[in-house]
Amino acid sequence: MKTDKFQRRFYRDQVSAKDLFKLTVSVKETDVTILSNKPIDKDCAVKQITFYRNQIESYIDKDRRFLVSLKPLAVELNAPPIVKKMAAAARSAGVGPMAAVAGAIAECLGREFLRQGFKDIIIENGGDIFLKLSRPCKVSIYTGRSKLWKGLGIKILPQKRPVGICTSSSTIGHSLSFGRADSAVILAKDAALADAVATATCNRVQDKKSLAPALEFARSVGGVFGAVIIFKNNLASFGEEFEFLK
Repeated sequence: MKTDKFQRRFYRDQVSAKDLFKLTVSVKETDVTILSNKPIDKDCAVKQITFYRNQIESYIDKDRRFLVSLKPLAVELNAPPIVKKMAAAARSAGVGPMAAVAGAIAECLGREFLRQGFKDIIIENGGDIFLKLSRPCKVSIYTGRSKLWKGLGIKILPQKRPVGICTSSSTIGHSLSFGRADSAVILAKDAALADAVATATCNRVQDKKSLAPALEFARSVGGVFGAVIIFKNNLASFGEEFEFLK
């Protein structure tokens, strides 16, 4: 059942990848679209997502702080790998571990399919992306209220390593945000890290003057190699491994 917080993933209608197979899967609050170079069995995808969700939910049953904390949290040495990944990303960004949940699930799911022999894979989980492609692609940036940036995107060049591309916004979606950025996009070596840093970066944007400090914060986090922050008619960015497209 969709709650009053549910927003249809309208941006998925604009995805153009005719040479990739597309699969959309929902497991409770997790709603992902998978693009791959060969078909993926839906039951297999559901099973894998359920596996990761169960690990997170079981840990929350043991320690509810993992669900509600807005600050980094130490986890048990025997915690599941995805829980450790979320905690590490949160520690790097200075936020609570659940700020990394969408990116972490996308990351773990994408790497699992790479282990199964897939060459091209994109996992999109509520706008947070794990991507490994052998050719360039465009990732669009949606800023909602601002028409100035309509059609803006970033060209991701082929990478030897997977890339995490995650977005946080104070004006789009229902995720908790303490900032005012229309869009804070982070590119990183890990989607969980990108997710957490996107949240932390967006939180730092209150006005035009705060764009530069927010960008410098993102640049300072190890593993982050690009960022795009949009506040109304203002844009700040850094990164050499992508280029703007419009």
